[in-house]
Amino acid sequence: MPDSSAYAKVNGLEMYYESHGPGQDDRPPLVLLHGGVLTVGLAFGAVLPALSAGRRVVAPELQAHGHTADTDREMTVPNLAADVVALLDELDIARADFLGYSLGGLAALEIAVRQPERVGRLVLAAAQYDQEGIHDDVRAPDFTSPRLPSQADFQEMADAYAATAPHPERFQDLLAKCTAAANAPLPWTADDLRALRAPTLLLIGDSDFVRVEHAAEMQRLIPQARLAVLPATTHMALMRRTSLLLPLLDEFLD
Repeated sequence: MPDSSAYAKVNGLEMYYESHGPGQDDRPPLVLLHGGVLTVGLAFGAVLPALSAGRRVVAPELQAHGHTADTDREMTVPNLAADVVALLDELDIARADFLGYSLGGLAALEIAVRQPERVGRLVLAAAQYDQEGIHDDVRAPDFTSPRLPSQADFQEMADAYAATAPHPERFQDLLAKCTAAANAPLPWTADDLRALRAPTLLLIGDSDFVRVEHAAEMQRLIPQARLAVLPATTHMALMRRTSLLLPLLDEFLD
């Protein structure tokens, strides 16, 4: 459970966000950005207690996700990133560390590229900088790839949406918007990655959506980047592999 939760008016949204941790140390806040079709709890429930021990954590739910109602606006990575920046402005947070997972990782990368002064340390989990970085079978029309969420995963997403969304009948609309946002051309070049100055940790599973070779290319392009490939780990399992994940995050973020 969060220490507190609230809504902020940003860019036409009533954006839900949670605050965790006492925030008693000198480190900047840590902003958690969840993946597509997920909630804060589904994406980060396994790691939140450890990440918020002794530091402030801010975890919003993005447009149309969880408690945050949708609008008629298109869901795009730049729009999602702008919403997060607007929320930080509302909270008087000038600079933060970021952990972005999947679609949230794309939003975090957009913030780091466009507004580098807002980003301290950057963790990109299962996030690509170009759509060529995604395995072909993930985009196959038959949805049989073992890399994709299982039926149980989709049921968990649907149940979480039904429990939190202002309009629980719109789950299929959320799926459609997230699919469009995730498949749209991404707005970065290799030179954008070369210009990043935030120390960066790249995380993927060895059976993730993102190709290991693509993550290795990102690690070479970003000047202060580390890469960790978690074994026997799918896209959906990545944020739940706490025995592997938490030591990496603790060392990097501390």
